[in-house]
Amino acid sequence: MKQSLPLVTRQGDRVAFIAGLRTPFARQATAFHGIPAVELGKMVVSELLTRNEIDPQLVQQLVFGQVVQMPEAPNIAREIVLGTGMSVHTDAYSVSRACATSFQAVANIAESIMVGTIHTGVAGGADSSSVLPIGVSRKLAKTLVDITKTRSVAQRLKLFSRLRLRDLMPVPPAVAEYSTGLRMGDTAEQMAKTHSISREDQDALAYRSHQLAALAWQEGKLNDEVMTAFIPPYTAAFHQDNNIRPETSLADYARLRPAFDRKHGSVTAANSTPLTDGASAVIMMAESQAKSLGLQPLGYLRSYAFTAIDVWQDMLLGPAWSTPLALSRAGITLADLTLFDMHEAFAAQTLTNLKCLASDKFGRDVLGQSGATGEVDMDKFNVLGGSLAYGHPFAATGTRMITQTLNELRRRGGGLGLVTACAAGGLGAAMVLESE
Repeated sequence: MKQSLPLVTRQGDRVAFIAGLRTPFARQATAFHGIPAVELGKMVVSELLTRNEIDPQLVQQLVFGQVVQMPEAPNIAREIVLGTGMSVHTDAYSVSRACATSFQAVANIAESIMVGTIHTGVAGGADSSSVLPIGVSRKLAKTLVDITKTRSVAQRLKLFSRLRLRDLMPVPPAVAEYSTGLRMGDTAEQMAKTHSISREDQDALAYRSHQLAALAWQEGKLNDEVMTAFIPPYTAAFHQDNNIRPETSLADYARLRPAFDRKHGSVTAANSTPLTDGASAVIMMAESQAKSLGLQPLGYLRSYAFTAIDVWQDMLLGPAWSTPLALSRAGITLADLTLFDMHEAFAAQTLTNLKCLASDKFGRDVLGQSGATGEVDMDKFNVLGGSLAYGHPFAATGTRMITQTLNELRRRGGGLGLVTACAAGGLGAAMVLESE
């Protein structure tokens, strides 16, 4: 095992999580239809600070992420600062690491705390799949730029005459990798075939996720970490995630056709994460700052790791790479964990990562370890369900997972938890959390 890397300030302070909160997560074009991500971000940060009686003026830095950015608000973090009563002098910037974006926001706030430039910060992310930057074709965009350089109507008409009807059609955001042209679902299919992940196992994992998420809501475990959202024009309230389907049976799952490889595939709409709208955030402080304010931290950041792998083969295998690195930096092994929470982008991706973590061959030949990282105990795995049930507002998932895991650790009397996610571009993220 490599030497651990303690995450503390020069004074020995740990990086503390004070509280976390999220909006309910909504399927695309449902409860949050028409509400931009920046407004969802303002909503959750404002409520988070109010609930925990934190003066917004106390926040020294806010790092926030948005994967599908809107041109009119390219720095979502700064807009949230200006819209939630924080000081105009509060530092704020935006980050993007695809599906691991709010992991990155947390890491950045942690680094600022450890360096000593701040003692209090907010990290999080928001995304809307219902409010999207609909673009124009490259040919039309070029023509519009060229028109600004013309001096006569005749020149403008000549430029417009070169356009065809197809050039005038709106262009939605790309759903494929820029470098490969592969969709996320194509990669999930690739992983299922390469690693022999069956359709039945994928459906079973999705079914499990929905059942556990529904149970978590029924038992009231999510009540304190999910706010009620009042939706403009404020005539309706949205209380719970609307993607969870506990009534759906495995037989219902089996009836669905493959979504990506229509003839030979196993990845379906039911065992994939749906497009989702939502936001989440956490308050972070230096441990001594929390104590000076009389606050009891929800938990602490023990370690984190970010990794990158090839995008052509097994691109969503990031957790199998980042998990052992985060464990090593925390000075622990898989067996020391009380909880293990992995982002479920697809059931195929999730099961492949679990399989690789348990593989001696993968550990030795790919990671250069002496053997497997270890087999994940399913009694510790995604115990409240995962993204297949809750949905996945890209930039909000990381801090959703962190808050959920820390709250569950506290209910269990403390311990260590690991949260991990794959991300587009072959990226991976993992964090070890501690609760006392």
